[in-house]
Amino acid sequence: MSESTQKITAPAPSDLAYVPFVSVENMLRLVHHVGIEAMLAELVDYIEEDFRNWESFDKSPRVASHSRDGVIELMPTSNGAVYGFKYVNGHPSNMREGLQTVTAFGVLARVDTGYPVLMSEMTVLTALRTAASSAMVARHLAPRGARVMAMIGNGAQAEFQALAMRVVCGIDRLQLYDIDPIATEKMMRNLAESGLELVACTSPEQAIEGAQIITTCTADKRNATILTDNIVGAGVHINAIGGDCPGKTELHRDILGRADVFVEYTPQTRIEGEIQQMPADFAVTEMWQVLNGKHAGRVSDSQITLFDGVGFAIEDFSALRYVNDRVRKAGLYQNLDIIADPDDPRDLFGMIRRAG
Repeated sequence: MSESTQKITAPAPSDLAYVPFVSVENMLRLVHHVGIEAMLAELVDYIEEDFRNWESFDKSPRVASHSRDGVIELMPTSNGAVYGFKYVNGHPSNMREGLQTVTAFGVLARVDTGYPVLMSEMTVLTALRTAASSAMVARHLAPRGARVMAMIGNGAQAEFQALAMRVVCGIDRLQLYDIDPIATEKMMRNLAESGLELVACTSPEQAIEGAQIITTCTADKRNATILTDNIVGAGVHINAIGGDCPGKTELHRDILGRADVFVEYTPQTRIEGEIQQMPADFAVTEMWQVLNGKHAGRVSDSQITLFDGVGFAIEDFSALRYVNDRVRKAGLYQNLDIIADPDDPRDLFGMIRRAG
């Protein structure tokens, strides 16, 4: 167990009555305090550390409540000492109302007492951890010396993906495509001073030409074919992160048949990922196995590697663990009075009476 995880398990007794809360304002301050690329790189290391300790975690597919309009989910996990969960929604049609398609918050708690020790916004943090997870995987699976990435789907997650791949994998050229040219213009504007060479493209085919890493991140809640088999060449790494619920995919199934497919947690990905298109016995490799040397990752220059990323609770646990470490040092939190703390633990009613 890491030193930072040890610190979560034992807050000072005087802190037990209050829960540190990281607001959106303080999360933004943290990003600027650390620097966004430095924060992405540090998140990669936290996520990889927890993936290497994969077997110590409780694991289950997220608990999802689906509706006609979207999905609301809880994503819990524990390493035996610390428990964490994230509340998150996915509502693609929100954009028409000027709302975020994804919002989230999360909690860390001590397993020995059940007391929460951190509550944080996770709308911004989820974007950061998703990009960090992609870059962590690409660090081990992408072709050596990859410099060009295609970004298909230029929505809210796209800039984070680009910066994480730049700082972790060395990408310096970004070829962009979205069915909405305004989204591409937004991304070009936001990354104008990033140091990346930016190329706006008019088709997926143009975007992936010459790219060693291909990232797909689209929002429509439906089975779609963003990439077809005939346009994907040998030797690339595909980072497919748009599919995250039943009935939503981005890739033609023939691409999966040609690729070596890597996932976070197989039972969840079979429900939500690209591999929901494939038979139940379709072979995949979980990334923790690659990190721990139990399974090979990229083994040849001609190999197509595909990360079928749907987001998993351990990544959120890692992100909350990172934020807990960073905001305590920087003082970027508020104390919330959300734990009743009577003088006598057996006399909760007396606490109410005295308050009157």
